[in-house]
Amino acid sequence: METRPYVKWDLMNSFMIDVFKAYGVPEEDAKICTDVLLEAERRGIESHGCNRFKPIYLDRIKNGTLLPVTNIEIVKETPTTVVMNANNGMGMVASYRMMQMLIEKAKVYGMAGGTIFNSTHFGIAGYWTTMAEKAGMIGITGTNARPSIAPTFGVEPMMGTNPLTFTMPTDDDFPFNFDCATSIIQNGEIEVHQRTGQPTPAGFVINKDGNTMTEPGTILKEMRAGNCALVPLGGIGEETRGYKGYGFTTAVEILSAALSGGPYMKALSGKDENGNNTMYRLGHFFFVINPEFFMGLDTFKKTAGGICRSLRESAKAPGADHIYTAGEKEWLNWQKRKDLGVPLSESIQTEYIALRDALDLPYRFPFEN
Repeated sequence: METRPYVKWDLMNSFMIDVFKAYGVPEEDAKICTDVLLEAERRGIESHGCNRFKPIYLDRIKNGTLLPVTNIEIVKETPTTVVMNANNGMGMVASYRMMQMLIEKAKVYGMAGGTIFNSTHFGIAGYWTTMAEKAGMIGITGTNARPSIAPTFGVEPMMGTNPLTFTMPTDDDFPFNFDCATSIIQNGEIEVHQRTGQPTPAGFVINKDGNTMTEPGTILKEMRAGNCALVPLGGIGEETRGYKGYGFTTAVEILSAALSGGPYMKALSGKDENGNNTMYRLGHFFFVINPEFFMGLDTFKKTAGGICRSLRESAKAPGADHIYTAGEKEWLNWQKRKDLGVPLSESIQTEYIALRDALDLPYRFPFEN
């Protein structure tokens, strides 16, 4: 049962926009960034929502590793492709512009692909693929990130959590939306564990000796020092087929860096050779496919919906009352939260009050009553 206080969506939206603006983000860009973060909350992906507003975006703007003004440069463009330099600005702003361009190209040519380099954290990957789905198209995206995953049989963090994400339209009330990292767990989830006082499950993180770690505060500290690593999907070693997740992680790393000619792996650590903060210079890739250029959108939606319904209606395991398809839980979460708002933990409440007071913003939160 939820015990955290809820804050209405319009209040959260206005507050976060004003904070972004106070940190130098232009108003239209602040609206985009805020919507991406709140979309994570609408879907129940708390690891990428309000939990990350200050530490990932505001703190990085403050320490100079993220520029508040995004000067987008189109390095190369063809009728179906785009290569974009985000110039270390807001990754969410660059990604929004990229998807706008690719959707327009796919309307004309059926498919389009793009890549961004010199970028920063772009929020939940599913936001970008959903932009394509809302236009009646298929969206695919991925991004590299600062090193945190060890390769199979390794213990050194070499690649990021590197999500590989697909969103496809269906004739259901919600799309097929598969949005997850290629590691068992993400850094943001461990941050949530730390905030809520929960241990991180065993087998998700290993140290340099190959032993598992469960205390989230220690994990985050040792992760920053490069002394532990996340485990790829499938788990430790080959017995549970961890090499499959390792392969997906590597594929995302290659597509994110090689298509744009950007940096990769250890070059994305956010630290220079002397351990000082520096730009992250991440890479993202995006593909949009227009079903109208195949057998048509209606046929695609009917078939995709039929596949998902057949899966949900298939025989259930003993004790299970529902089979879900990707995107369903996120849609159900929105049905619960749309009239309630965003639930905020005590640590986030404290952060938001401090931000409001430091910036002298005219807001009062319901949890202050």
